[in-house]
Amino acid sequence: MDKLHVMRIESDYLGEKHIPAEALYGIHALRASENFPDNTRFHLEWYKAVGKVKEACYKTYQNFKQAIATKVGLDRSPVMLMPDDIIEALIETGNEVGQGIYFDQFIVPAINGGAGTSINMNINEIISNAALRKLGHSPGTYTIIDPIEHANIYQSTNDVIPTSLKLAVIIELENLEAHINKLRDKVEGYETKHRNHLRAGYTQMQQAVPSSYGKLFSTYSEALSRDWWRVSKCFERIKVVNLGGSAIGTSLAVPRYYVMEVVPTLQKLTGLPVTRSENLPDATANVDSFVEVHAILKAHAVNVEKIVNDLRLLAADVLENPEVELPQQQVGSSIMPGKVNPVIPEYVISAVHKVYSNDQLISSLAGQGCLELNAYLPTLGHAMLDSLKLLIGIDKTLSDKLFHGLVIHPQRGMEKLLRSPAITTALSPYIGYNEAARLAKRMKEKGEDIYQANRALNVIDAEKLEKILKPGNLLKGGYSINDLMDEGK
Repeated sequence: MDKLHVMRIESDYLGEKHIPAEALYGIHALRASENFPDNTRFHLEWYKAVGKVKEACYKTYQNFKQAIATKVGLDRSPVMLMPDDIIEALIETGNEVGQGIYFDQFIVPAINGGAGTSINMNINEIISNAALRKLGHSPGTYTIIDPIEHANIYQSTNDVIPTSLKLAVIIELENLEAHINKLRDKVEGYETKHRNHLRAGYTQMQQAVPSSYGKLFSTYSEALSRDWWRVSKCFERIKVVNLGGSAIGTSLAVPRYYVMEVVPTLQKLTGLPVTRSENLPDATANVDSFVEVHAILKAHAVNVEKIVNDLRLLAADVLENPEVELPQQQVGSSIMPGKVNPVIPEYVISAVHKVYSNDQLISSLAGQGCLELNAYLPTLGHAMLDSLKLLIGIDKTLSDKLFHGLVIHPQRGMEKLLRSPAITTALSPYIGYNEAARLAKRMKEKGEDIYQANRALNVIDAEKLEKILKPGNLLKGGYSINDLMDEGK
């Protein structure tokens, strides 16, 4: 018979299932894949984080065994202990899962029921069967290494899965933080370069008072600075884990040594600032920290949407002679030659709206927690990691595809500003509102710039007008009495 079609039989208290003989998954994962008809792939980042948590659990178990040996001797141990070769095989395999190895054997879909039991058991089966192979045994030889008795030793789905999710979130938050900083640096470059390049400001899509491209980009860099600061604070919210709490945070049937040591072991293993909750039942029952952190992700999504909306508008053909030119990334039409669309802003807007929908999903599922546990953590966690990866991708493509090659045409901005009636606002402290309005009316009716209108109406000395309209004076932030007395420079 073809080796690929050789089967083994596994059983649980619901019955038996035929499993491909060489598969590293087992009956629990197979039942889940049959019960949950979803094609959404589980996040590799979460899978790897479960592997790191498992490795920490096995290392802690190994240290627990050594502590018993030191204190009372292994021959007098009051608990049954695994042989050293099995412990070493579990540690090695947990480390491999932490690197993403065997991910092809993870068959549980992202959207599933059971509070994450299927996730935990699929990985327990992978670790057991891969460890069996290392020791020269066939997958499924659970009398030697069992997915529950050995791979799940002193663990519960209810502490392993939320802890691993927080681990994965911390890693992705670090990645997001770095990408926000890179994007902010690109934006600040435009702020510096165009500090004194004047443009008309807009309120309610109507021309308003004079501004500059430097000031416009400063609003983006400040928003991204806030995003970076908020993301940097997320680690405090997400680092508290419930590993060692077992089923509902009471640590029932778990050695106290293990409860106290497993999180410090995980911290040393990963180099991440995870800490054990002072209230393990709370950390097991409540998932509001994910709601809080995702709200910060949503704030970042809002800011990048505002940025791309602005730039898309300023570069649009609906404006005569646009002042902004977006990098041309791909052909825009299958029928209209030469058409290039703002695909990067459109991608960003599409992606951030997925983040907004994830925020609603996370909030509503977090509220569905019942008594000691939230059964919807798998879907909530998938949405959380989905948003993080979307935002990392957004920031990367903005840095590489939008702010690399973005062109500002300052002369066009200056010409539009001088023809904008709104520029007369700068004259009102010197000539009063009514005279400024007379100038504005002339500009609007005749299509003249402010210099032409002033020559016709002669409301202010031409030399003084030139001075008032210099970038340094328009952008300095308010006026002084000396300015009005023409004593300032």
